[in-house]
Amino acid sequence: MPTNLPAEAKKKWNEVSLARNPQEKIRLLQEFLSLVPKHKGTAKLCAQVKRQIATLRRELEEKKRRKAGRGGSRFFIEKEGAAQIVVLGPTNVGRSSLLAAVTNAKVEVSSYSFTTREPVPGMFPYEDVQFQMVEAPALFRGASEGKGLGLQILGLARNADGLLLMVDLSQNPVEQLKLILDELEQARILIKKPKARVEIERMFMGAGLRILVMGRLIDCTLREVEQLLRSYRISNAVVKIYGEASLDDVEDAVFESTVYRPAVVVANKLDKPQAMENLKLLQKFVGDKLVVLPVSCSTKQGLHKLGEILFKTLDIIRVYTKEPGQKEPSEKPFILRKGSTVADLARHIHSDFSKRFSYAKVWAERFVFSPKKVGPAFVLEDKDVVEIHTR
Repeated sequence: MPTNLPAEAKKKWNEVSLARNPQEKIRLLQEFLSLVPKHKGTAKLCAQVKRQIATLRRELEEKKRRKAGRGGSRFFIEKEGAAQIVVLGPTNVGRSSLLAAVTNAKVEVSSYSFTTREPVPGMFPYEDVQFQMVEAPALFRGASEGKGLGLQILGLARNADGLLLMVDLSQNPVEQLKLILDELEQARILIKKPKARVEIERMFMGAGLRILVMGRLIDCTLREVEQLLRSYRISNAVVKIYGEASLDDVEDAVFESTVYRPAVVVANKLDKPQAMENLKLLQKFVGDKLVVLPVSCSTKQGLHKLGEILFKTLDIIRVYTKEPGQKEPSEKPFILRKGSTVADLARHIHSDFSKRFSYAKVWAERFVFSPKKVGPAFVLEDKDVVEIHTR
């Protein structure tokens, strides 16, 4: 990533971030691109901006087609449930069959190629949480270069909370997975947890800049991080830094060019001939980099493991709340990232809770005695029950 963009380019990127109109955003992105010096350090940034421009243009074309009554695809799916999981894979691997088997979605299951033209959502229950599963249209070679609806398909993956990478065990699952991984890599969507993760949540005017370092900074100081963010006109935001992060990692997050999406490989058609032999080849290729779940959507074999594997892969926890004086906790949990604190929970409940926080009581199986009185920095675990007291 670039570390020496001129001030004019940084200022222009702030204008891009604030733009809401697609046409205005395209114009500003083009102006930003003209201000970026062209060298090896900016090559990936330039490619990412060009993809963004192509995606916005495609969205405008589809909007015009819909207005003219000529149809057009609808690729934005509003998130519901504990997490949005996008099912990615080449044509005819069984994406529709998976959705039909585990969700309430009404899908068209067909042996014809490229049957799914638009994303199809459905709700997948696991214990007391619901995952939103979205079947994406078939992924193909060249999607990341802007061919067909490739950028919109990968846009679904970028905006999701997690991915199911689906392959067909009756064909050549290794080649299918290579295709998926290549397109994700070109679109700068990581499925391997990076050493550093930086989240920038822009806030309202006057909120100020808060930088929370959950891990550690490499070859830079907190002051340098603050200076970098302010150079991009980011002065009202909460910035969370996880793992071992460099200044380049922080700058990368400003452009949102690289994202991490936890993924599970779903190897379908386990009931077909040659499936076991192909499964061994797939597992050898993947090694310990990804979890491979062999299933058969037609016989339902292996599908009972999907919920548990997804929950673990997403690195999330369930936290139940209880009002003071109330005997039983809430039936519906709050879904938080693993490593979240009582302060994070308070912010999820209501902004006033974090401002007026006094202390909390936590009930947990890992305690010898419950409840335990804790402060805002207390780290929560799955199935904790929390009672927050305010001033």
